[in-house]
Amino acid sequence: MASNKDESICEKTKKIMKNLITPPSQTRAQLQLKTVSKPPTSSNRGPKTSSVKPGEARLLSPVPGSHQLKELNREPKPTTHVMIDLVIEGKDSRSEMISDVNQRATIFIREKRMAVRRMPSLVSRTLSSSFRPRFFNGVSSIWARGAFRYSTAAANEEPIKPPVEVEYTKLLINGEFVDSVSGKTFPTLDPRTGEVIADVAEADSEDVNRAVAAARKAFDEGPWPRMDPYERSCILYRFADLLEKHNDEIAAIESWDGGKTFEQASTVEVPMLTRLFRYYAGWADKINSLIVQADGTHPVHTFYEPIGVAGQIIPWNFPLLMYGWKVGPALACGNTVVLKTAEQTPLSAIYVSKLLQEAGLPPGVFNLVSGFGRTAGAALGNHMDVDKLAFTGSTQTGKVILEMSARTNLKPVTLELGGKSPFIICDDADVDQAVELSHHALFFNQGQCCCAGSRTYVHERVYDEFVEKAKARALRRVVGDPFRKGVEQGPQINSDQFKKILGYIKSGIEGGATLETGGEQIGSKGYYIQPTVFSNVKDDMPIATDEIFGPVQSILKFKDINEVIQRANATRYGLAAGLFTSNLDTMNTVTRALKVGMVWVNCYDVFDVTIPFGGFKESGHGREKGIYSLTNYLKVKAVKTAAAPLKYPAPS
Repeated sequence: MASNKDESICEKTKKIMKNLITPPSQTRAQLQLKTVSKPPTSSNRGPKTSSVKPGEARLLSPVPGSHQLKELNREPKPTTHVMIDLVIEGKDSRSEMISDVNQRATIFIREKRMAVRRMPSLVSRTLSSSFRPRFFNGVSSIWARGAFRYSTAAANEEPIKPPVEVEYTKLLINGEFVDSVSGKTFPTLDPRTGEVIADVAEADSEDVNRAVAAARKAFDEGPWPRMDPYERSCILYRFADLLEKHNDEIAAIESWDGGKTFEQASTVEVPMLTRLFRYYAGWADKINSLIVQADGTHPVHTFYEPIGVAGQIIPWNFPLLMYGWKVGPALACGNTVVLKTAEQTPLSAIYVSKLLQEAGLPPGVFNLVSGFGRTAGAALGNHMDVDKLAFTGSTQTGKVILEMSARTNLKPVTLELGGKSPFIICDDADVDQAVELSHHALFFNQGQCCCAGSRTYVHERVYDEFVEKAKARALRRVVGDPFRKGVEQGPQINSDQFKKILGYIKSGIEGGATLETGGEQIGSKGYYIQPTVFSNVKDDMPIATDEIFGPVQSILKFKDINEVIQRANATRYGLAAGLFTSNLDTMNTVTRALKVGMVWVNCYDVFDVTIPFGGFKESGHGREKGIYSLTNYLKVKAVKTAAAPLKYPAPS
């Protein structure tokens, strides 16, 4: 009878190989497992062929695409070492023959410690170039760091010290950094560890009143709405230059406070923020009045005027970009601003606001408060001296913002809210490309994205192949410290979001969806979650209806275009969608039929400052970015003059 220790070794071995071996479709995989009395060397590694001697081998099921271990014929003899040979045979999707591929891996288990080593592959014939990336890039890369990519790497590594110091934590009111009236502060936490980064001044209603009063005075009496538009433009250009100069410091703060990778922040988000302010700086002196050709002889002018004091509330997932989407057009139009940061990620917005003052912005034109929604946010939303509200966040909070407007001065409101965006993959799609694109659409920014492609609809003809490859891609995803080079996924924002995501994963399992991979915490420190993939998801499951805001991909099957259009639209959200097809008719039909504000075709999350962004239904109303966002911060005045009627000359 096998000992408990041997049974534990066997179970660990099964678990590792189950996660590791994901052969492509139309292949046959065999696992040869035998026990040895000492670690394999050049003399005892076993035969370099696919032959299996009776009593030595245990096989994977030879069903094409299978990766499940069958029950073993007998338990191994008591030992501390298990040797595994993996044999792959079959065809790739291009029907090019693959012959006698031996991928050797050796697992040593010593007491409770397991070390994993990859041995050289033995290939009797040259593999096709199409097969090698799909299998060996997936498997070999897992071994490259000595552990599975999303395993415990994040937990075992000491957090990297960010290359920046936090200097600014106060409120910005009337051009000065000040403490809150109450003197209260709140901690902002490092998602990698849950430890405090800094204590930030906590605003309440009295601080909001001070900030709004400063903004009101700057608008009613100050130079900003009255200065030459070109001068406003120059200040915004100087600010953009400062953003570019301090790119890496800003990115480091953004990564530290929010958990997103430094590479994403430094190469994508901060440069995009800089581009946004240059774009709106260019608009500042191009907002012109019009002469309307009205009936009669009296001239009519229409003027675009700044709306006044703009209250703005930004979310925690993209604090810098949302800062740019809102502050850029508001200032370009000549308004003054009171901005409330998210309490989870206040630091980057405070830092760039210091640069905005350095650029020459007059006092009171821009004011920043940090605090909580129930206090600072409510005070801003209910304030009678705020002329405009812009909010990005959850649909539930967006409805509260609308109620605040209705109860007070009916201030216009722009809302960019939640989503449950469909990503539709047709049967003519290149599956490998579709897998990569859908992976990015969902897992970008740890899945914490309002427009994440979180309902992956796949045509039934390619469904099984897609699921296998989507699982393999998730297994290859590099999770770890966001300051470490090559990491694709950092931690979730905080413990509340972390627990919420794990709760949805549990509901998916209990609801009958198939958990293909992931679903668990990584390590014991910080808020890291394994990239998670569900298949066999039904439309009424919570993981298919609710905004999870985490690294959880739900893959659903469909039969035809009409069916998937109906299912994709059967949601209270309407923010974005993705479509992957090479058929022009399908493109035209689906893009026009989907009830969403943004559709990406054969791409996803491709943003530009000129492209308007916003949703239908409960995903909000109004548009941000591009020329469309200017209308959020302008009011139109018509002037018809009777004193000097025009006399139009007769045509010559």
